[in-house]
Amino acid sequence: MDTQKVNLMRVVSGMLLISGTTIGAGMLGIPLVTGIAGFVPGIFITVLVWFFMLCTGLLFLEVTLWLPDGSNILSMTERFLGRKGKYISGGMFIFLYYSLMIAYFAAGAPILAEALKEVFGFQLVGYQIFLVFGLIFGAIVGIGPKSIDRTNILLSLGMILAWFLLIGKGSSSVESKLLYFTNWKAMIFAAPMLFGAFGFHNVVPSLCSYLKRDVKVLRASIFWGSFIPLIVYLVWQWLIIGSIPQDQIKQTLLEGNPITTAFQEKIGTPWVAKAGQFFAFFAIVTSIIGVSFSMVDFLGDGMNIKRRVGVRRVGLTLLTFTPPFIFATLNPHIFDTALGLAGGYGEAFLNGLLPIALVWIGRYVFKMDSNARFFGGKFTLFFLTLCALLVICIETVILFSKPMM
Repeated sequence: MDTQKVNLMRVVSGMLLISGTTIGAGMLGIPLVTGIAGFVPGIFITVLVWFFMLCTGLLFLEVTLWLPDGSNILSMTERFLGRKGKYISGGMFIFLYYSLMIAYFAAGAPILAEALKEVFGFQLVGYQIFLVFGLIFGAIVGIGPKSIDRTNILLSLGMILAWFLLIGKGSSSVESKLLYFTNWKAMIFAAPMLFGAFGFHNVVPSLCSYLKRDVKVLRASIFWGSFIPLIVYLVWQWLIIGSIPQDQIKQTLLEGNPITTAFQEKIGTPWVAKAGQFFAFFAIVTSIIGVSFSMVDFLGDGMNIKRRVGVRRVGLTLLTFTPPFIFATLNPHIFDTALGLAGGYGEAFLNGLLPIALVWIGRYVFKMDSNARFFGGKFTLFFLTLCALLVICIETVILFSKPMM
């Protein structure tokens, strides 16, 4: 097999890993926040956020290639920012992943409860809804990597099938007049949630090892792996914003529900509505499995637990699933708020400010160079820093005033 064909296969493999990490439950919240601004402004801010996250992903690649194989966020930050930087980054990692887990609990548990009612005829109420959801997926994560891998493959296939069914059959409901609405002032308030929807940076260190630190292959994987989710998100926004009236989108956002709730009501056709429900569920649970898997390993690293099996793995799984269960039980409609927090604070710091700071210190303090150097110099890094800080400020404004409404 010639080198060109091998490289193409490696790019495809890396691309699928990046896109699979990126696409998930964020899709259920994106049209809620971009829909308030309208289709054209929504497309504009989506492309801008994608480009920003692509840039910081390539910056993260530059940092990763400075260090030995096996380096992770904690070892990187300790190397360039010292022990305090390591602890701050670790704290933000926990904040980000717990915020995501809370969002997934809030959106996924009611769908599972409804399915159990229809299939088995028994109804879950109150905390039981979130407890059963946590027990099922906590068990999958607690059993170990093989259980996670096999379950994730099946659920991912289900998500892809449901998405194509929705696009294929739901496209007939798109009304051109709904796509003409614009509210450019509201556009910027979609940025925090979009930050959460384009996060893939946590897999870059693993990808570097997997692809033998081949810079060309890694860059191509990151570009195309993030570009595929961009196209998926743009098509999804076209379908939702073109099908659901503005007042219904606003009401769904106000209630803190995923957009598929409104889509099911709009379509009316039972099997299409079911496809929407299945898509929502698959998107949520594939995300929660991936995030909780990473969280278990992260907590294990932090507690210096080398063998994460048996009782120790059960304990780590309980630590991962218990806080989201409590928060979702206390506030069942926290979905969009939790996703916004994850993007506006967690992603903006870990996948925005952090790689920029690491590259700045690496280049201009430690005088390090690399064949994976990202274009531009101090001005580019300064501009990207301002963008990340702007998103943090926007999320703060949203939390206190909800101006997009």
